[in-house]
Amino acid sequence: MGNKVVRVLGVLLPALVPGLTAPAVAEPAPLPWAGSWETAPSGTAAALPGAAVRNVVHLSVGGVAVRVRLSNRLGTRPLHLGAVTVALRRADGPDAAAGTLRTATFHGAREVTVPPGADTVTDPVPLPVPAAADLLVTVYTPDDSGPATHHRTALQTSYVAPAGAGRAADEDGAAYTAAMSRWYYVTGVDVRGITAGSVVAFGDSLTDGNGSTPDTNRRWPDRLAERLRGLRLGVLNAGISGNRLLRDGTGPSALARLDADALDRAGVRALVVLEGINDIKGSPEASDAAAYADAYRTLVARAHARGIRVIGVTLTPYRGYSAWTAARETVRQRVNSLIRTGKIFDAVADADAVVRDPADPVRILPAYDPGDHLHFNDAGMAAVADTVHRVLVRPAGARPPGRPRPTVPDGPTAPHPAAPPRSAGR
Repeated sequence: MGNKVVRVLGVLLPALVPGLTAPAVAEPAPLPWAGSWETAPSGTAAALPGAAVRNVVHLSVGGVAVRVRLSNRLGTRPLHLGAVTVALRRADGPDAAAGTLRTATFHGAREVTVPPGADTVTDPVPLPVPAAADLLVTVYTPDDSGPATHHRTALQTSYVAPAGAGRAADEDGAAYTAAMSRWYYVTGVDVRGITAGSVVAFGDSLTDGNGSTPDTNRRWPDRLAERLRGLRLGVLNAGISGNRLLRDGTGPSALARLDADALDRAGVRALVVLEGINDIKGSPEASDAAAYADAYRTLVARAHARGIRVIGVTLTPYRGYSAWTAARETVRQRVNSLIRTGKIFDAVADADAVVRDPADPVRILPAYDPGDHLHFNDAGMAAVADTVHRVLVRPAGARPPGRPRPTVPDGPTAPHPAAPPRSAGR
């Protein structure tokens, strides 16, 4: 209404008052893109030629349109995508909500071939999506394109139509007769809307969600998304179970994947780093605390170069887990001391102090332990989310002496323009 009135005045005033120049009418700025969901490629699985995979993903923030990121990053042969659709999920299971299914395109085409080592992004798909919605991203692969880039530890049931030709466009999920607990090819969903950008949770199995209840979205990044919803900040989960900071493990090392899984994502304003425990307890183990500090400083420098602030999270206890030793515990304590006092990060979320057992500080509090003494159950995930949330939204005047300014202010501001991803034909 307001813009219409201004346009009418711009036409009438010069006619009524000769010599008066019509005021310039500013067109509304386009709504920005922000990341609403992510998973990081963790490896490859067997291709499913002829099948349609209906991936179920849980959005953090909503918008008026979506675009989907699909990956052949770890593949060795060109990936032929015969059809990709998106839809809101009707309820539990593979059925799409009536009237919401849309066919995604790639520069206007319904099919695309993605080279090995590359990602691609769909054209914008007009589809209003609410915050905390389940989105169905269906991918039909007509051919055997070789090893399929996937995320192994989805903790989310998705569905497969073994005879997938023409099934990507089905609202009814009856053809999706097989279930799987991996995400195939899809690695991100961006939304266009009134958002304040996104926060990337970057780490290993603790961030990936091991120990939390499957199909309930109770990983700590999910719980953080609930707490940040009022600020319209998306939360992206870039955790990979088995991932390492200093060298490749499950998936590329943190340093190797930082751009693709964090810095290149849409609208990123903050990076939360909880990574390093697999280097301490893995084989070969890394016992030089200075190497961790150097790696963290490199992560921070690269994020700062993009205008992204970084929160470091202390490494949490794991005594009782089979790989724990007193020597490795000493390394963890040294690394945590560097995280807390080394002035590496813009802010520190002390998860160690929150989840450890006061009666035995090298163990997780029993109320947060799912039984393996390393990961967190749903209550532990919520405690980590609360710890990170307090640091993200801490007002500048309330920060402890000597601590840097908060990563995210009390209210939304313009999002940081993220660099576009490396993609096929884009």
